[in-house]
Amino acid sequence: MFSVNQTNTIKKEEKGFATWYKHFCSQPHQAFFTNGIIFFILFIGLLFLSFSGSIALSTTLFDYHAYPIIYVVFIQFFLGFLFITFPRFLREKAIETKVYMKHFYLYFTSSLGIFLSLLFSIESLFIFFVFILFLTHLYSFSLLLNIHKKSILTTKEDTKWILIFFVFGLFSHFLYIFSFVDSSVSYTLKQISINIGFYLFLFGIVFSVSQRMIPFFTSAKIPNYVINKTKNLLPIVCALLVLKVILLSFDNTKLNLISDVPLFIIFVRELFKWKLNLFKSVAILWVLHLALYWIPFAFLLSILESLNEIFFSSFVFEKVVVHTLALGYFLTVLIGFGTRVILGHSGQTPNADKFTVGIFIFLQVVVLLRVFTSFSTNFGFDYFFFINLTSLLLICSLLVWSSRYLRILIKGK
Repeated sequence: MFSVNQTNTIKKEEKGFATWYKHFCSQPHQAFFTNGIIFFILFIGLLFLSFSGSIALSTTLFDYHAYPIIYVVFIQFFLGFLFITFPRFLREKAIETKVYMKHFYLYFTSSLGIFLSLLFSIESLFIFFVFILFLTHLYSFSLLLNIHKKSILTTKEDTKWILIFFVFGLFSHFLYIFSFVDSSVSYTLKQISINIGFYLFLFGIVFSVSQRMIPFFTSAKIPNYVINKTKNLLPIVCALLVLKVILLSFDNTKLNLISDVPLFIIFVRELFKWKLNLFKSVAILWVLHLALYWIPFAFLLSILESLNEIFFSSFVFEKVVVHTLALGYFLTVLIGFGTRVILGHSGQTPNADKFTVGIFIFLQVVVLLRVFTSFSTNFGFDYFFFINLTSLLLICSLLVWSSRYLRILIKGK
């Protein structure tokens, strides 16, 4: 039996845990951002361990890098954001805590299962948790779809396109599961799945949120700023991204010019119309502006890669386009949005001090280093050294950011 003092101590600990848990669960972004940043560090760490030769993984790079980054890491960050903003976009009541926490537990369980099954090379367990994650993905889509359908607003274009890109994500996720069936087309299905997941799911959702929120944030911070977006921007971008994914399936780099030239032109034109001034914006805003400029830069690199294939073919571009978008655009937006949301929703002024600005700048150095890594073999450098260096620096930047902002997330409001 416990003594009176021991019983009181246990009750205090239980009460303390209950109070903390209530605060931690009080807003969707707290749980989902926490999950996202922890598993981001873990999966980049897994990549480092594999490329450094510390561990031998029995799966392909698709399984332990591309798939987790798309479906485990980035999507959880943006779901944390969407579970807050989606009801606000549609003027519907906020999602109940018990509802979004069910999603959190499913994402956490499947994410942990996927990580451990990869680490210990248990293929059957990996397939099982991928399937669970697919069902969770479907569950999240149905939640957002129901909110969209219930809204009586007449204009719901932004949320409609977010849902359309979610459908592409579900389709690509299904293809990925189907690729586990051993056949002559398994590898091709997996490759197509990742292309759809990257461009039509992840890029589509990130850009849908960006084109809605970044001009809005800018108008709130800069006096007399006028939002000037192209009509039907999202359907145009979607159509060209579909074309790009189709062209990628032919595995002929030259064909990418057909989609990449118009994509480059559209994004350059759009950013020119938006008139985003990096030098007149506060730090919490200019980092979001800077993230957008990585988009046309990435498609310019893709154009150069196609031209190289036509005229030279000897210069190696090793996945430079994908990593420029993933780190330069997705991750910079993620850190920018994440910092703003964490500060704003914890009762603090959403401003970036020198510490945060330093992280923003360091992250851009990491992006540039990853771009150089893609070209490194052309100059006789050790590709694996630079991959490992980039991975370590990325992990360091995430840990430094977490040292301040993960603590706020875990503490809760």
